[in-house]
Amino acid sequence: MKQTILVTGGTGFIGSHTTVELQQAGYNVVIIDNLSNSKIEVLDGIEKITGIRPAFEKVDLLDKEATENVFKKYPDISGVIHFAASKAVGESVQKPLLYYRNNIGSLVNLLELMTKYDVKGIIFSSSCTVYGQPKPENLPVTEDAPHQKATSPYGNTKEINEQIIYDYVKSGANIKSVILRYFNPIGAHPSALIGELPNGVPANLIPYVTQTAIGIRKQLTIFGNDYDTPDGTCIRDYIYVVDLAKAHVAAMEHALNSSNGDIEYFNIGTGHGNSTLEIVETFEKATGVKLNWKYGPRRAGDIEKIWGDCSKANRELGWKADTSLDDVLRSAWKWQLKLREDGVM
Repeated sequence: MKQTILVTGGTGFIGSHTTVELQQAGYNVVIIDNLSNSKIEVLDGIEKITGIRPAFEKVDLLDKEATENVFKKYPDISGVIHFAASKAVGESVQKPLLYYRNNIGSLVNLLELMTKYDVKGIIFSSSCTVYGQPKPENLPVTEDAPHQKATSPYGNTKEINEQIIYDYVKSGANIKSVILRYFNPIGAHPSALIGELPNGVPANLIPYVTQTAIGIRKQLTIFGNDYDTPDGTCIRDYIYVVDLAKAHVAAMEHALNSSNGDIEYFNIGTGHGNSTLEIVETFEKATGVKLNWKYGPRRAGDIEKIWGDCSKANRELGWKADTSLDDVLRSAWKWQLKLREDGVM
């Protein structure tokens, strides 16, 4: 019998790709999303790719009664993948209480309901932001690397939520928890039927690159070219969103096949870093499209360089990110072209 997985934030960027991979791996999926940062039409893309339309409930996780009704309606939920969260770093600095209320309250409600309805496994969407700017001797960062003080309320909610899960599991809650700390998700499904759709001006590099390439943005600015890196620009570990989605499927299988409530941590990335300049140059090479870009001053809060040691996930989850950067950037461009074709942007 197919197991049912509840995916919160399942119409979002990573959630939609994970839903596709779960369905293709034979799971039933129930999506909870309040559509505050995504569109209902994403379900059409998921259905076109997989041939299956996932069950969908428009619910705000802060509404505990409405969330509980989902657990009542789908009594065979075996596990939860929790993506739903407010996620813009800049906005979190401007509206910290909104972020603490949304990101922490939603998790607390979920954990209480999981115990009440005997749901055994949770995969939590965490972030490499918990490591801050690692010291040079801690690169690439392992799961045991020291945590640095968060530079934003958003980053702090990831740290706090990890601690909440840890404390709850250690209190005796029979929940198997897998915390995935991922690096920088980019790209789009190769079908170009789902992808990243930021509201307004993108805060992330790749949507800004593709929007500049197609003429929505006049010019891309690379913030800072005097960092202590080979070409002076910041370095990040960019992971293909489809590879990342597959990591969630592997993590859920791992959690559901575990006999005891416990907590494990995995870095999810490629294991190496690319600089901002490399991304720009690789995009131009992979797509044949020239970008209008310039250097600008450093941006406050930007980390100089970080990439992950992902050998634990490779070894224990049997998962590896193996899509080339050229292919990933081509997928992002194909998605941007599809958005233009569809009149979205």
